Amino acid sequence: MKTNERAKGAPQRRHRWQILEAPRPRDGESQSGANRAQRTNLVRRRAWHILEAPTGEQPAVDADEAMGPQLPGDSTVNFVLDLALRIGEVQMSSGAGASDVTATIIALASALGLPHCEVDVIFTSITVTCHRGTDMAPVTALRVVRSRSLDYTRLTAAETLVRKIVRGNISAEEAQSELQRITTAPHPYPRWVATAAWAGMAAFITIIVGGGLDVALVAAVISAVVDRIGRLLNRYALPFFFQQVVGGLVATLSAMAIVSSDLLTTDKPTLVVAAAVTVLLSGLSTVSAVQDAITGYNVTAAGRTMETALMSAGLIAGVVLALKIAVLLGLPRTPLPEVVNSTPQYLPLIVVGGAGAAACFALASYSTLRATLVSAAAGTIGAAVYGALMLTEFDQVSSSAIAATLVGFGGGVLARRLKVTPLVVAVSGITPLLPGLSTYRGLYQLGVEPGGNISTLMTAVAVGLALAAGVVLGEYLAQPVRSGLGRLERKLAGPRMAGPLEPADRRLE
Repeated sequence: MKTNERAKGAPQRRHRWQILEAPRPRDGESQSGANRAQRTNLVRRRAWHILEAPTGEQPAVDADEAMGPQLPGDSTVNFVLDLALRIGEVQMSSGAGASDVTATIIALASALGLPHCEVDVIFTSITVTCHRGTDMAPVTALRVVRSRSLDYTRLTAAETLVRKIVRGNISAEEAQSELQRITTAPHPYPRWVATAAWAGMAAFITIIVGGGLDVALVAAVISAVVDRIGRLLNRYALPFFFQQVVGGLVATLSAMAIVSSDLLTTDKPTLVVAAAVTVLLSGLSTVSAVQDAITGYNVTAAGRTMETALMSAGLIAGVVLALKIAVLLGLPRTPLPEVVNSTPQYLPLIVVGGAGAAACFALASYSTLRATLVSAAAGTIGAAVYGALMLTEFDQVSSSAIAATLVGFGGGVLARRLKVTPLVVAVSGITPLLPGLSTYRGLYQLGVEPGGNISTLMTAVAVGLALAAGVVLGEYLAQPVRSGLGRLERKLAGPRMAGPLEPADRRLE
Protein backbone atom coordinates (compact mmCIF):
# COMPACT_ATOMS: atom_id res chain seq x y z
CA MET A 1 0.00 0.00 0.00
CA LYS A 2 2.88 2.35 0.83
CA THR A 3 4.49 1.45 -2.39
CA ASN A 4 1.42 2.46 -4.37
CA GLU A 5 1.16 5.78 -2.50
CA ARG A 6 4.84 6.48 -3.13
CA ALA A 7 4.31 5.70 -6.77
CA LYS A 8 1.34 8.06 -6.96
CA GLY A 9 3.19 10.92 -5.24
CA ALA A 10 6.49 10.58 -7.16
CA PRO A 11 6.89 12.38 -10.48
CA GLN A 12 6.54 10.08 -13.43
CA ARG A 13 9.69 9.42 -15.46
CA ARG A 14 9.44 10.70 -19.04
CA HIS A 15 11.36 9.63 -22.08
CA ARG A 16 14.10 12.00 -23.18
CA TRP A 17 12.23 12.90 -26.35
CA GLN A 18 9.26 13.99 -24.22
CA ILE A 19 11.25 16.35 -21.97
CA LEU A 20 10.39 19.48 -23.89
CA GLU A 21 6.66 18.69 -24.11
CA ALA A 22 4.24 20.84 -22.08
CA PRO A 23 2.47 19.06 -19.15
CA ARG A 24 -1.02 17.85 -19.90
CA PRO A 25 -3.93 19.64 -18.13
CA ARG A 26 -5.50 17.86 -15.20
CA ASP A 27 -9.10 16.71 -15.21
CA GLY A 28 -11.47 19.63 -14.95
CA GLU A 29 -8.75 22.26 -15.44
CA SER A 30 -9.58 24.92 -18.00
CA GLN A 31 -7.22 26.13 -20.69
CA SER A 32 -6.79 29.61 -19.19
CA GLY A 33 -4.17 32.13 -20.20
CA ALA A 34 -2.40 31.80 -16.84
CA ASN A 35 -2.13 28.05 -17.21
CA ARG A 36 -0.77 28.38 -20.74
CA ALA A 37 1.82 30.90 -19.53
CA GLN A 38 2.76 28.57 -16.66
CA ARG A 39 3.24 25.67 -19.08
CA THR A 40 5.34 27.87 -21.42
CA ASN A 41 7.60 28.91 -18.53
CA LEU A 42 7.91 25.29 -17.48
CA VAL A 43 8.95 24.28 -20.99
CA ARG A 44 11.56 27.03 -21.10
CA ARG A 45 12.83 26.08 -17.62
CA ARG A 46 13.18 22.46 -18.64
CA ALA A 47 14.96 23.40 -21.84
CA TRP A 48 17.37 25.57 -19.84
CA HIS A 49 18.05 22.74 -17.39
CA ILE A 50 18.83 20.43 -20.28
CA LEU A 51 21.53 22.84 -21.45
CA GLU A 52 22.83 23.05 -17.89
CA ALA A 53 23.23 20.14 -15.49
CA PRO A 54 19.85 18.55 -14.44
CA THR A 55 19.07 19.36 -10.79
CA GLY A 56 16.23 18.91 -8.36
CA GLU A 57 13.20 17.16 -9.74
CA GLN A 58 14.14 17.79 -13.37
CA PRO A 59 14.52 14.54 -15.35
CA ALA A 60 18.02 13.67 -16.53
CA VAL A 61 19.17 11.67 -19.52
CA ASP A 62 19.92 8.08 -18.69
CA ALA A 63 23.73 7.88 -18.45
CA ASP A 64 23.81 4.18 -19.29
CA GLU A 65 22.23 4.73 -22.71
CA ALA A 66 24.85 5.41 -25.45
CA MET A 67 24.15 8.03 -28.08
CA GLY A 68 25.22 7.70 -31.69
CA PRO A 69 25.51 4.84 -34.16
CA GLN A 70 26.09 1.28 -33.03
CA LEU A 71 29.22 0.27 -34.97
CA PRO A 72 31.29 -2.91 -35.19
CA GLY A 73 34.40 -3.52 -33.10
CA ASP A 74 37.80 -1.93 -33.53
CA SER A 75 39.22 -4.67 -35.72
CA THR A 76 36.30 -4.49 -38.16
CA VAL A 77 36.43 -0.68 -38.31
CA ASN A 78 40.17 -0.72 -39.02
CA PHE A 79 39.70 -3.41 -41.67
CA VAL A 80 37.00 -1.46 -43.51
CA LEU A 81 38.92 1.81 -43.36
CA ASP A 82 42.06 0.15 -44.71
CA LEU A 83 40.11 -1.37 -47.61
CA ALA A 84 38.45 1.94 -48.49
CA LEU A 85 41.74 3.83 -48.28
CA ARG A 86 43.54 1.39 -50.56
CA ILE A 87 40.83 1.67 -53.20
CA GLY A 88 40.94 5.46 -52.90
CA GLU A 89 44.72 5.36 -53.36
CA VAL A 90 44.33 3.40 -56.61
CA GLN A 91 41.88 5.99 -57.90
CA MET A 92 43.98 8.96 -56.81
CA SER A 93 47.19 7.59 -58.33
CA SER A 94 45.38 6.94 -61.63
CA GLY A 95 44.23 10.55 -61.99
CA ALA A 96 40.72 10.48 -60.49
CA GLY A 97 39.42 13.70 -58.98
CA ALA A 98 39.23 14.36 -55.25
CA SER A 99 35.42 14.47 -55.35
CA ASP A 100 35.35 11.03 -57.01
CA VAL A 101 37.68 9.57 -54.39
CA THR A 102 35.64 11.09 -51.57
CA ALA A 103 32.35 9.75 -52.93
CA THR A 104 33.88 6.31 -53.41
CA ILE A 105 35.23 6.05 -49.86
CA ILE A 106 31.96 7.26 -48.31
CA ALA A 107 29.97 4.77 -50.38
CA LEU A 108 32.31 1.91 -49.41
CA ALA A 109 32.23 2.78 -45.71
CA SER A 110 28.45 3.05 -45.70
CA ALA A 111 28.02 -0.24 -47.56
CA LEU A 112 30.35 -2.02 -45.15
CA GLY A 113 28.70 -0.80 -41.96
CA LEU A 114 30.35 2.56 -41.20
CA PRO A 115 27.70 5.17 -42.02
CA HIS A 116 29.29 8.13 -40.20
CA CYS A 117 32.66 8.82 -41.84
CA GLU A 118 34.41 12.02 -42.85
CA VAL A 119 36.91 12.02 -45.72
CA ASP A 120 39.67 14.55 -46.38
CA VAL A 121 41.50 14.21 -49.70
CA ILE A 122 44.51 16.31 -50.64
CA PHE A 123 47.00 15.86 -53.44
CA THR A 124 49.38 13.52 -51.59
CA SER A 125 47.27 11.85 -48.89
CA ILE A 126 43.79 10.57 -47.95
CA THR A 127 42.42 10.76 -44.40
CA VAL A 128 39.24 9.05 -43.17
CA THR A 129 37.66 9.45 -39.71
CA CYS A 130 34.93 7.13 -38.45
CA HIS A 131 32.70 8.60 -35.72
CA ARG A 132 31.51 6.05 -33.15
CA GLY A 133 29.13 8.03 -30.97
CA THR A 134 29.75 9.81 -27.67
CA ASP A 135 31.14 6.92 -25.62
CA MET A 136 33.94 5.83 -27.97
CA ALA A 137 36.77 7.78 -29.54
CA PRO A 138 36.71 8.21 -33.34
CA VAL A 139 39.02 6.09 -35.47
CA THR A 140 41.21 7.93 -37.98
CA ALA A 141 43.24 6.32 -40.75
CA LEU A 142 45.57 7.96 -43.27
CA ARG A 143 47.22 6.75 -46.45
CA VAL A 144 49.86 8.58 -48.50
CA VAL A 145 49.68 8.53 -52.31
CA ARG A 146 53.33 8.01 -53.23
CA SER A 147 53.25 7.03 -56.89
CA ARG A 148 51.24 8.09 -59.93
CA SER A 149 50.98 6.17 -63.16
CA LEU A 150 48.68 5.86 -66.15
CA ASP A 151 47.25 2.36 -65.76
CA TYR A 152 43.60 2.58 -66.71
CA THR A 153 43.15 -1.19 -66.51
CA ARG A 154 43.86 -0.99 -62.79
CA LEU A 155 41.47 1.95 -62.41
CA THR A 156 38.70 0.11 -64.27
CA ALA A 157 39.22 -3.06 -62.20
CA ALA A 158 39.07 -1.02 -58.98
CA GLU A 159 35.82 0.63 -60.05
CA THR A 160 34.33 -2.78 -60.87
CA LEU A 161 35.29 -3.93 -57.36
CA VAL A 162 33.65 -0.84 -55.86
CA ARG A 163 30.46 -1.60 -57.75
CA LYS A 164 30.42 -5.15 -56.35
CA ILE A 165 30.94 -3.96 -52.79
CA VAL A 166 28.25 -1.28 -52.97
CA ARG A 167 25.73 -3.71 -54.45
CA GLY A 168 26.54 -6.35 -51.82
CA ASN A 169 27.85 -8.95 -54.27
CA ILE A 170 31.13 -9.52 -52.43
CA SER A 171 32.20 -9.66 -48.79
CA ALA A 172 34.84 -7.45 -47.23
CA GLU A 173 37.38 -10.25 -46.94
CA GLU A 174 36.92 -11.26 -50.57
CA ALA A 175 37.18 -7.62 -51.62
CA GLN A 176 40.49 -7.30 -49.77
CA SER A 177 41.91 -10.31 -51.62
CA GLU A 178 40.60 -9.00 -54.95
CA LEU A 179 42.15 -5.59 -54.34
CA GLN A 180 45.49 -7.20 -53.53
CA ARG A 181 45.34 -9.04 -56.83
CA ILE A 182 44.51 -5.81 -58.70
CA THR A 183 47.34 -3.76 -57.17
CA THR A 184 50.03 -6.44 -57.60
CA ALA A 185 49.07 -7.53 -61.14
CA PRO A 186 51.49 -6.55 -63.92
CA HIS A 187 50.50 -4.33 -66.82
CA PRO A 188 48.17 -6.14 -69.24
CA TYR A 189 50.45 -5.41 -72.23
CA PRO A 190 54.22 -5.54 -72.71
CA ARG A 191 56.10 -2.29 -72.53
CA TRP A 192 56.89 -2.29 -76.24
CA VAL A 193 53.14 -2.17 -76.98
CA ALA A 194 52.87 1.08 -75.03
CA THR A 195 55.88 2.48 -76.90
CA ALA A 196 54.30 1.57 -80.23
CA ALA A 197 51.06 3.22 -79.10
CA TRP A 198 52.86 6.47 -78.26
CA ALA A 199 54.50 6.35 -81.69
CA GLY A 200 51.14 5.78 -83.36
CA MET A 201 49.63 8.67 -81.44
CA ALA A 202 52.38 11.00 -82.70
CA ALA A 203 51.74 9.86 -86.26
CA PHE A 204 47.99 10.52 -86.04
CA ILE A 205 48.58 13.92 -84.42
CA THR A 206 50.86 14.83 -87.32
CA ILE A 207 48.06 14.02 -89.76
CA ILE A 208 45.63 16.19 -87.78
CA VAL A 209 47.92 19.24 -87.90
CA GLY A 210 48.49 18.89 -91.65
CA GLY A 211 51.52 16.65 -92.10
CA GLY A 212 52.07 13.97 -94.70
CA LEU A 213 52.87 10.30 -94.31
CA ASP A 214 56.65 10.87 -94.30
CA VAL A 215 56.38 13.47 -91.52
CA ALA A 216 54.05 11.15 -89.59
CA LEU A 217 56.57 8.31 -89.84
CA VAL A 218 59.43 10.49 -88.57
CA ALA A 219 57.26 11.78 -85.72
CA ALA A 220 56.43 8.20 -84.74
CA VAL A 221 60.10 7.21 -84.64
CA ILE A 222 61.13 10.25 -82.60
CA SER A 223 58.29 9.75 -80.10
CA ALA A 224 59.24 6.09 -79.68
CA VAL A 225 62.85 7.09 -79.00
CA VAL A 226 61.74 9.71 -76.47
CA ASP A 227 59.55 7.14 -74.70
CA ARG A 228 62.40 4.62 -74.44
CA ILE A 229 64.75 7.30 -73.11
CA GLY A 230 62.17 8.29 -70.53
CA ARG A 231 61.79 4.65 -69.55
CA LEU A 232 65.55 4.38 -69.07
CA LEU A 233 65.72 7.52 -66.98
CA ASN A 234 62.82 6.31 -64.86
CA ARG A 235 64.86 3.30 -63.80
CA TYR A 236 67.34 5.69 -62.19
CA ALA A 237 64.49 7.49 -60.38
CA LEU A 238 65.14 10.75 -62.21
CA PRO A 239 62.39 13.26 -61.31
CA PHE A 240 59.72 13.59 -63.95
CA PHE A 241 60.52 17.29 -64.42
CA PHE A 242 63.95 16.47 -65.81
CA GLN A 243 62.46 13.68 -67.91
CA GLN A 244 60.24 16.31 -69.54
CA VAL A 245 63.31 18.50 -70.16
CA VAL A 246 65.13 15.61 -71.81
CA GLY A 247 62.06 14.68 -73.84
CA GLY A 248 61.59 18.18 -75.22
CA LEU A 249 65.31 18.52 -75.91
CA VAL A 250 65.62 15.20 -77.77
CA ALA A 251 62.42 15.70 -79.79
CA THR A 252 63.35 19.21 -80.95
CA LEU A 253 67.02 18.50 -81.71
CA SER A 254 66.10 15.34 -83.61
CA ALA A 255 63.61 17.25 -85.76
CA MET A 256 66.16 19.99 -86.44
CA ALA A 257 68.81 17.45 -87.41
CA ILE A 258 66.41 15.72 -89.81
CA VAL A 259 65.50 19.06 -91.35
CA SER A 260 69.17 19.97 -91.93
CA SER A 261 69.87 16.58 -93.56
CA ASP A 262 67.12 17.10 -96.15
CA LEU A 263 65.55 13.71 -95.42
CA LEU A 264 62.06 15.19 -95.58
CA THR A 265 60.65 16.70 -98.72
CA THR A 266 57.83 18.53 -96.94
CA ASP A 267 57.80 22.24 -96.30
CA LYS A 268 56.48 21.67 -92.76
CA PRO A 269 59.18 19.61 -91.01
CA THR A 270 58.61 21.25 -87.64
CA LEU A 271 55.27 19.45 -87.40
CA VAL A 272 57.39 16.59 -86.05
CA VAL A 273 58.18 18.68 -82.98
CA ALA A 274 54.53 19.69 -82.57
CA ALA A 275 53.48 16.02 -82.56
CA ALA A 276 56.17 15.12 -80.02
CA VAL A 277 55.13 18.03 -77.80
CA THR A 278 51.50 16.83 -77.92
CA VAL A 279 52.60 13.36 -76.82
CA LEU A 280 54.54 14.83 -73.89
CA LEU A 281 51.57 17.00 -72.90
CA SER A 282 49.06 14.15 -73.00
CA GLY A 283 50.07 12.58 -69.69
CA LEU A 284 49.38 15.69 -67.61
CA SER A 285 46.41 15.74 -65.20
CA THR A 286 44.74 18.88 -66.52
CA VAL A 287 41.22 17.40 -66.43
CA SER A 288 41.52 16.32 -62.79
CA ALA A 289 42.92 19.70 -61.78
CA VAL A 290 40.01 21.58 -63.33
CA GLN A 291 37.50 19.09 -61.89
CA ASP A 292 38.92 19.56 -58.38
CA ALA A 293 38.81 23.34 -58.73
CA ILE A 294 35.20 23.31 -59.94
CA THR A 295 33.98 20.90 -57.25
CA GLY A 296 35.58 22.92 -54.42
CA TYR A 297 38.67 20.84 -53.59
CA ASN A 298 40.98 23.81 -53.87
CA VAL A 299 43.99 22.32 -52.07
CA THR A 300 44.06 19.30 -54.35
CA ALA A 301 43.40 21.49 -57.38
CA ALA A 302 46.36 23.69 -56.41
CA GLY A 303 48.59 20.64 -56.09
CA ARG A 304 47.56 19.22 -59.45
CA THR A 305 47.88 22.63 -61.10
CA MET A 306 51.38 23.03 -59.67
CA GLU A 307 52.34 19.60 -60.96
CA THR A 308 50.95 20.35 -64.42
CA ALA A 309 52.68 23.73 -64.51
CA LEU A 310 55.98 22.21 -63.41
CA MET A 311 55.85 19.45 -66.01
CA SER A 312 54.94 21.98 -68.69
CA ALA A 313 57.83 24.17 -67.56
CA GLY A 314 60.18 21.23 -67.96
CA LEU A 315 58.92 20.66 -71.48
CA ILE A 316 59.26 24.37 -72.27
CA ALA A 317 62.82 24.39 -70.93
CA GLY A 318 63.77 21.41 -73.08
CA VAL A 319 62.28 22.83 -76.28
CA VAL A 320 63.76 26.32 -75.78
CA LEU A 321 67.17 24.84 -74.93
CA ALA A 322 67.08 22.79 -78.11
CA LEU A 323 66.15 25.84 -80.18
CA LYS A 324 69.04 27.79 -78.66
CA ILE A 325 71.46 24.95 -79.43
CA ALA A 326 70.19 24.78 -83.02
CA VAL A 327 70.87 28.51 -83.41
CA LEU A 328 74.39 28.16 -81.98
CA LEU A 329 75.16 25.21 -84.27
CA GLY A 330 73.91 27.13 -87.28
CA LEU A 331 71.23 24.64 -88.20
CA PRO A 332 68.87 25.95 -90.87
CA ARG A 333 65.74 27.59 -89.62
CA THR A 334 62.39 26.62 -90.95
CA PRO A 335 59.33 28.84 -90.97
CA LEU A 336 56.74 28.14 -88.34
CA PRO A 337 53.80 26.13 -89.68
CA GLU A 338 50.48 27.85 -89.55
CA VAL A 339 47.47 26.29 -87.85
CA VAL A 340 45.68 24.15 -90.43
CA ASN A 341 42.49 25.68 -91.69
CA SER A 342 39.80 23.03 -91.74
CA THR A 343 38.25 22.37 -95.13
CA PRO A 344 35.44 20.01 -96.11
CA GLN A 345 37.96 17.91 -98.06
CA TYR A 346 40.40 17.68 -95.14
CA LEU A 347 37.74 17.00 -92.47
CA PRO A 348 37.75 13.19 -92.98
CA LEU A 349 41.50 13.09 -92.29
CA ILE A 350 40.98 15.06 -89.08
CA VAL A 351 38.29 12.59 -87.98
CA VAL A 352 40.50 9.57 -88.74
CA GLY A 353 43.42 11.18 -86.98
CA GLY A 354 41.30 11.96 -83.93
CA ALA A 355 40.03 8.39 -83.66
CA GLY A 356 43.51 6.93 -84.06
CA ALA A 357 45.16 9.32 -81.59
CA ALA A 358 42.53 8.69 -78.91
CA ALA A 359 42.76 4.92 -79.34
CA CYS A 360 46.57 5.00 -79.21
CA PHE A 361 46.55 7.09 -76.04
CA ALA A 362 44.13 4.67 -74.37
CA LEU A 363 46.29 1.73 -75.42
CA ALA A 364 49.46 3.45 -74.20
CA SER A 365 47.72 3.98 -70.84
CA TYR A 366 47.03 0.23 -70.58
CA SER A 367 43.30 0.43 -71.17
CA THR A 368 41.23 -2.64 -71.95
CA LEU A 369 40.16 -3.41 -75.50
CA ARG A 370 36.60 -2.22 -74.82
CA ALA A 371 37.85 1.04 -73.32
CA THR A 372 40.16 1.54 -76.30
CA LEU A 373 37.29 1.17 -78.75
CA VAL A 374 35.05 3.54 -76.76
CA SER A 375 37.92 6.03 -76.57
CA ALA A 376 38.33 5.84 -80.35
CA ALA A 377 34.64 6.70 -80.72
CA ALA A 378 35.05 9.64 -78.33
CA GLY A 379 38.05 10.87 -80.29
CA THR A 380 36.03 10.62 -83.49
CA ILE A 381 33.24 12.75 -82.02
CA GLY A 382 35.65 15.33 -80.64
CA ALA A 383 37.65 15.68 -83.84
CA ALA A 384 34.55 15.81 -86.04
CA VAL A 385 32.89 18.51 -83.93
CA TYR A 386 36.11 20.50 -83.69
CA GLY A 387 36.74 20.35 -87.44
CA ALA A 388 33.14 21.23 -88.26
CA LEU A 389 33.19 24.25 -85.94
CA MET A 390 36.45 25.46 -87.46
CA LEU A 391 34.72 25.39 -90.84
CA THR A 392 32.19 27.89 -89.51
CA GLU A 393 34.98 30.27 -88.47
CA PHE A 394 34.74 29.54 -84.77
CA ASP A 395 37.90 30.40 -82.86
CA GLN A 396 40.15 27.63 -81.56
CA VAL A 397 39.27 28.07 -77.88
CA SER A 398 35.50 28.00 -78.40
CA SER A 399 35.69 25.04 -80.79
CA SER A 400 37.83 23.09 -78.33
CA ALA A 401 35.44 23.81 -75.45
CA ILE A 402 32.33 22.71 -77.37
CA ALA A 403 34.00 19.57 -78.70
CA ALA A 404 35.26 18.63 -75.22
CA THR A 405 31.78 19.18 -73.75
CA LEU A 406 30.30 16.71 -76.22
CA VAL A 407 33.09 14.24 -75.46
CA GLY A 408 32.38 14.49 -71.75
CA PHE A 409 28.64 14.21 -72.33
CA GLY A 410 28.97 11.15 -74.54
CA GLY A 411 31.42 9.52 -72.17
CA GLY A 412 29.21 10.21 -69.18
CA VAL A 413 26.12 8.72 -70.82
CA LEU A 414 27.60 5.68 -72.55
CA ALA A 415 30.77 4.81 -70.64
CA ARG A 416 29.13 3.37 -67.52
CA ARG A 417 26.59 1.43 -69.55
CA LEU A 418 29.48 -0.15 -71.42
CA LYS A 419 31.30 -0.74 -68.10
CA VAL A 420 34.07 1.72 -68.92
CA THR A 421 35.34 4.40 -66.55
CA PRO A 422 34.28 7.85 -67.86
CA LEU A 423 37.67 9.31 -66.95
CA VAL A 424 39.38 7.02 -69.46
CA VAL A 425 37.01 8.05 -72.24
CA ALA A 426 37.18 11.76 -71.41
CA VAL A 427 40.97 12.05 -71.23
CA SER A 428 41.48 9.92 -74.33
CA GLY A 429 38.78 11.75 -76.29
CA ILE A 430 40.33 15.20 -75.85
CA THR A 431 43.93 14.07 -76.45
CA PRO A 432 43.78 14.75 -80.25
CA LEU A 433 42.69 18.32 -79.48
CA LEU A 434 45.64 19.18 -77.23
CA PRO A 435 47.39 22.36 -78.40
CA GLY A 436 50.78 20.86 -79.29
CA LEU A 437 51.24 22.98 -82.40
CA SER A 438 50.24 26.20 -80.64
CA THR A 439 52.57 25.37 -77.76
CA TYR A 440 55.52 24.86 -80.09
CA ARG A 441 54.72 28.04 -82.01
CA GLY A 442 54.62 30.04 -78.79
CA LEU A 443 57.88 28.52 -77.55
CA TYR A 444 59.58 29.20 -80.87
CA GLN A 445 58.48 32.83 -80.80
CA LEU A 446 59.80 33.24 -77.26
CA GLY A 447 63.06 31.32 -77.68
CA VAL A 448 64.24 32.25 -81.18
CA GLU A 449 62.54 35.35 -82.50
CA PRO A 450 63.68 38.65 -80.97
CA GLY A 451 60.99 40.33 -78.92
CA GLY A 452 58.79 37.26 -79.05
CA ASN A 453 55.06 37.49 -78.48
CA ILE A 454 53.57 35.55 -75.57
CA SER A 455 50.01 35.66 -76.91
CA THR A 456 50.41 32.40 -78.87
CA LEU A 457 51.52 30.54 -75.77
CA MET A 458 48.64 32.01 -73.77
CA THR A 459 46.25 30.80 -76.46
CA ALA A 460 47.63 27.29 -75.99
CA VAL A 461 47.03 27.56 -72.24
CA ALA A 462 43.48 28.77 -72.86
CA VAL A 463 42.80 25.82 -75.17
CA GLY A 464 44.02 23.37 -72.55
CA LEU A 465 41.79 24.87 -69.87
CA ALA A 466 38.83 24.95 -72.26
CA LEU A 467 39.27 21.24 -73.01
CA ALA A 468 39.40 20.29 -69.34
CA ALA A 469 36.46 22.49 -68.35
CA GLY A 470 34.39 21.25 -71.29
CA VAL A 471 34.88 17.62 -70.27
CA VAL A 472 33.80 18.33 -66.69
CA LEU A 473 30.73 20.25 -67.90
CA GLY A 474 29.77 17.44 -70.27
CA GLU A 475 29.95 14.86 -67.48
CA TYR A 476 27.79 17.11 -65.30
CA LEU A 477 25.16 17.51 -68.01
CA ALA A 478 25.11 13.76 -68.59
CA GLN A 479 23.89 12.97 -65.07
CA PRO A 480 20.13 13.61 -65.54
CA VAL A 481 20.18 11.74 -68.85
CA ARG A 482 22.00 8.81 -67.32
CA SER A 483 19.95 8.55 -64.12
CA GLY A 484 16.53 9.75 -65.25
CA LEU A 485 14.97 13.19 -65.32
CA GLY A 486 12.60 12.24 -62.52
CA ARG A 487 15.52 12.23 -60.08
CA LEU A 488 17.23 15.30 -61.44
CA GLU A 489 17.30 17.27 -58.22
CA ARG A 490 18.92 14.39 -56.35
CA LYS A 491 21.50 13.55 -58.97
CA LEU A 492 23.04 16.89 -59.84
CA ALA A 493 25.60 16.84 -57.03
CA GLY A 494 28.77 17.16 -59.08
CA PRO A 495 30.56 15.57 -62.04
CA ARG A 496 31.64 11.97 -61.50
CA MET A 497 34.56 10.73 -63.62
CA ALA A 498 35.09 7.60 -61.50
CA GLY A 499 33.53 5.79 -58.56
CA PRO A 500 29.88 5.00 -57.74
CA LEU A 501 27.03 7.33 -58.56
CA GLU A 502 25.19 6.80 -55.28
CA PRO A 503 25.93 4.84 -52.07
CA ALA A 504 23.97 1.78 -51.00
CA ASP A 505 23.00 0.79 -47.46
CA ARG A 506 24.44 -2.50 -46.31
CA ARG A 507 25.91 -3.70 -43.07
CA LEU A 508 29.05 -5.76 -42.61
CA GLU A 509 28.21 -9.41 -42.30
